[in-house]
Amino acid sequence: MHEFSLMADLFRKIDEISRTHDNGKVVVVRVKLGALSHITPDHFSEHFVEFSKGTPAEGAKLEVEQLEDANDPQAQDILLDSVELAA
Repeated sequence: MHEFSLMADLFRKIDEISRTHDNGKVVVVRVKLGALSHITPDHFSEHFVEFSKGTPAEGAKLEVEQLEDANDPQAQDILLDSVELAA
């Protein structure tokens, strides 16, 4: 359930960015996984592929950075770093 709510929040943000730019196709998504997010980059990638089906991010390249600082205020979060849209 934890992953579901984090992914749902992430995709709300990605969809909003796409809508703001004339429903642009998402080509790259960069995220940072907090040290205490309790999800590995591989597991996150699997969830990303499933959640992206039927969205502007379907087929987008995913770049994941695993953060190490457990004391960071956002250590439990999945942070949307950037989104690139097709030209």
